[in-house]
Amino acid sequence: ADERAEVLAEAAALKQLAVDYLHPEVGVTSTDGACFGRNYFNRASAPDVEDIELADERAAVLAEVDSLKKLAVDYLHPEVGVTSVDGAAFGRNYFNRASAPDTEDDEFADERAEV
Repeated sequence: ADERAEVLAEAAALKQLAVDYLHPEVGVTSTDGACFGRNYFNRASAPDVEDIELADERAAVLAEVDSLKKLAVDYLHPEVGVTSVDGAAFGRNYFNRASAPDTEDDEFADERAEV
């Protein structure tokens, strides 16, 4: 009975880990009171000045992070689909075009071979 309870508890923990991995948009919640951190950027004695170079680099990094986030969302949610906005992006279907040679179904080909 104890072994069964341990296996079920381990399965429940693995299921929770899988849900956490597949749904990063849910976020992390902390219930431990010892988990804390000091914010050095919003304290009263923090400097208010930012260099222009640092601001430009920050904007570039944030733009790159935004594009990486979009790629990650596209990867994690394939059910959303792909939308094309480029007129030059196209494909050609060689099987259903009007000039494609007529193909015969396997059933008809087998029947023809028997006759």
